[in-house]
Amino acid sequence: MSITTNKKLIPYGHQWIDQRDIDEVVKVLKTDWITQGPKIEEFEKSVAKYCGVKYAVAVSSGTAALHAAYAAAGIKAGDEVITTPLTFAATAYTIALLGAKPVFADIKEDTFNIDPKKIEKKITKRTKAIAPVDFAGQPCDYKEIFKIAKKHKLLVIEDAAQSFGAEYKRKRIGSFADLTTLSFHPVKTITTGEGGMILTNNKGFYEKLKVFRHHGIIKKPERGSWYYEIKDLGHNFRITDFQCALGLSQLKKIGKFIKRRREIVARYNRALKDIKEIILPVEKEDRKSAWHLYIIQLSLEKLKTNRKKIFEKFQKEGVGVQVHYLPLHLQPFFQRKFGYKIGDFPIAEKYYQRAITLPLFPAMREEDIARVVKIVKETIQFYKKYEIL
Repeated sequence: MSITTNKKLIPYGHQWIDQRDIDEVVKVLKTDWITQGPKIEEFEKSVAKYCGVKYAVAVSSGTAALHAAYAAAGIKAGDEVITTPLTFAATAYTIALLGAKPVFADIKEDTFNIDPKKIEKKITKRTKAIAPVDFAGQPCDYKEIFKIAKKHKLLVIEDAAQSFGAEYKRKRIGSFADLTTLSFHPVKTITTGEGGMILTNNKGFYEKLKVFRHHGIIKKPERGSWYYEIKDLGHNFRITDFQCALGLSQLKKIGKFIKRRREIVARYNRALKDIKEIILPVEKEDRKSAWHLYIIQLSLEKLKTNRKKIFEKFQKEGVGVQVHYLPLHLQPFFQRKFGYKIGDFPIAEKYYQRAITLPLFPAMREEDIARVVKIVKETIQFYKKYEIL
């Protein structure tokens, strides 16, 4: 298997598509059903079986999955949902799209996931759900989160866009939250191009999700095969059959993909562990990360420069680093709409000032890994000695 990228740049993430994937897509393109056909249900059942959950609903994106999950959970105007400021914006803005308020709670310094101790302090009479995010692929502290949710009679809606295939206490994600959302974007564990899914053991949620992704349409065959009604608004969040054919093919390789990610992480850890100027990511003993991202933190007090200079040096040398993410309370929309400001979540802000995401994807070649390590070591060594103004 191989990928085609800019030889001068190693991207932070990339899909891995082989001929078998292509063949499966082509097969569907030659059939009568390229959307709303049988491959969708086949993909849903396969993912549900893999995760050990009863129901799955495939949709057009990870963002659509979040929107549909919140809607199925009954989140509405005036409600509050507690989530993390350290996530892609869709986790929170889909809450706002329903007229509700995303209430942020700060993160833990070791895993970068939402801190359960901070969650309980944010609960009010308007709180309807907790939406933890498995940041970088590592599951949150769900034992503590579920304890809080049960105490306050709240739903848990897990954003597992980055953690498909991960495990918490030897149990795969997707099987324990009230609703779990997945993403199949090209940089995720497996891809359908664009696409997402919602997992649940609740039949009521399942039925609502199927209606919501299809314009809110409910068919009434007893009144005619053409007849349908729309009682509540939905969206066109449908995924195609050829996307699901790709997903089914990719799912067969998920074990291989995660194994390779873990091998690369181990290589990075061994090669970078003695560099005092960087802090490596950690994996808790009671969970198995899907390692969507490999994020180092710079000990800026030990270096003679700032993160921006180091980031630009990596990019110049062909290492396609990234920063995940500017905390959401610092985004103009959330400040304007909900009054968040600098200083509200100091741990997330401190993380952001120091974080750099290194390339990590299954199709990385050995020479790519070695090159990343070399550039990291050389760059850090340089900025230990010289300040570039």
